[in-house]
Amino acid sequence: MSYPEWFTVWAEGRPWAYTLTSLILLLIAVWLSDLVTKQILMRGVRRILVHTPLGRDPSVGFDKVVSRLAHVVPALVLFAGIGLVVGLPDAVVTVVRNVCNAYVVLTVAMAINSLLTSINLVYSHRPRANDRPIKGYLQVLQIVVYAVAAILIVASLLDRSPLILFSGLGAMAAVLMLIFQDTLLSLVASVQLSTSDIVRVGDWIEMPQLNADGDVIDIALHTVKVQNWDRTITTIPTKRLISESFKNWRGMQESGGRRIKRALYLDQNSVHFLSPEQEEDLQRFSLLSDYLKEKDAEISAWNADLAERGLDPINSRQVTNIGTFRAYVERYLRSHSGINQNMTLMVRQLSPGPQGLPLEIYCFTSSVAWVVYEGVQADIFDHLLAILPEFGLRIFQEPSGPDLKMAVTQALSALPQADTIQ
Repeated sequence: MSYPEWFTVWAEGRPWAYTLTSLILLLIAVWLSDLVTKQILMRGVRRILVHTPLGRDPSVGFDKVVSRLAHVVPALVLFAGIGLVVGLPDAVVTVVRNVCNAYVVLTVAMAINSLLTSINLVYSHRPRANDRPIKGYLQVLQIVVYAVAAILIVASLLDRSPLILFSGLGAMAAVLMLIFQDTLLSLVASVQLSTSDIVRVGDWIEMPQLNADGDVIDIALHTVKVQNWDRTITTIPTKRLISESFKNWRGMQESGGRRIKRALYLDQNSVHFLSPEQEEDLQRFSLLSDYLKEKDAEISAWNADLAERGLDPINSRQVTNIGTFRAYVERYLRSHSGINQNMTLMVRQLSPGPQGLPLEIYCFTSSVAWVVYEGVQADIFDHLLAILPEFGLRIFQEPSGPDLKMAVTQALSALPQADTIQ
C-alpha cells in the first residue's frame, strides 16, 4: 500500500498513523463493496428474476436468498484487506479473518435455509402438495445445515480444522440422540404420515384427548396445526398422530354424502291399528297411496287364507299407524332432493326405552357442506314433527312444570265440590 510523499514525511514519527489510515481505507472499501453489491448487483439480479415465473411471485422468497448472499462480498473484502493493514499484529489479523470466515459460513447457511423455505413455497403451489407435504423433510435439511454450520463456525473461531470436531461426533452420538430425541421421533412420524397418507393439509380431523376438532392447516416436522371450528388453533405433536388414535373425516368429504342419524321418540301409547276411516283419510298423501293399496292387497290375501283354514280371527293382520308413518318417512326421503339416493337410506325402529319408541332415520345428504347439511336435516325433522299427528302418533316428552300444573288442576276440578258454608 503506497501513500503520498507528504503523508509519508508526516507519519514517519507516528507509526500509528499508517495503521489508522489503512483501517479507514479498508472500512471505506468494505462499505463501497457492500454499496455496489446491493445497489448494482442486487438490482440486476432482481430484474432477471422478474422475467422468470418464480421471480414474479414475491411470496416465494428467492429475493431473500440473493440478499443474504450479498452480505458475503463485504466479508470477503475485509478478509482479503485486513492482511494489507500496516502495523497490525498477526494475532489481530488471524482473529479478524476467523470472524470473517464464521460470518461467511453463517450467511451461506441462512441463504440455504431461505432457499429451502422457498422450495417449500413453490412446492405448496402444486395441485397434489397437500397429499404429499415435504415441509418436514426440508426442516430436517435445515437442521443438518445449521448443525454443520455451527461446527464450521466453532472451528473457524478456534482456528482449528473442522475435521477434529467432526471426529468427536462419534463419541457424542449418544448425547446427540438424547438431545434430538424428539426430532428423530418426529422425523419418523412425518415419514409415516406422508407415506401412509394418514393426514393431509385441509383434512378435518377430530382428536378429543387434545381438544382438536377442525381442519389441518400446517404439517411440520415437530407439530401439526389444527384450526378448530371456534377458530382457535391446536398444536399436536406429530408423533402423537402415529401413537394415538384420531378420526379423519376425509372419507366423508370425498364420498359426497354426510350421514344423518337421528331418531324421533314416539309415545308408545299412541301406537294403534288404523281404522278403515283413518286408512281412507291417509289416502290423501300421494306418497302413501301406492303403499296402502299394496298393503291392503297383501293383508286381504293373508286374512282370506286364514278364513279358508278356519283359524281364529285373532291371527288376522291389520295396518298400524306407526308402520304407515315409517313407510311415509322412507318415501319422503326417497323423493327429497337434498338426500343422496346412491347411499344407504333406511327408517328403522330401535329398542324401546323410558323415553319412548325410537324411530331412527339413517341416510346421507347430497352435500358435505356443514351449513347445507344442517339445513337439510332441520327441514326433514321440521316436516316430520309437523305431520306426525296426521297418523295419530305423539312425540314422547317428559313432563315439565306446566304439564304437572295442568294435571293437578284437572285432578282438583274433578273432585266433588264441598257444600258452601253459609
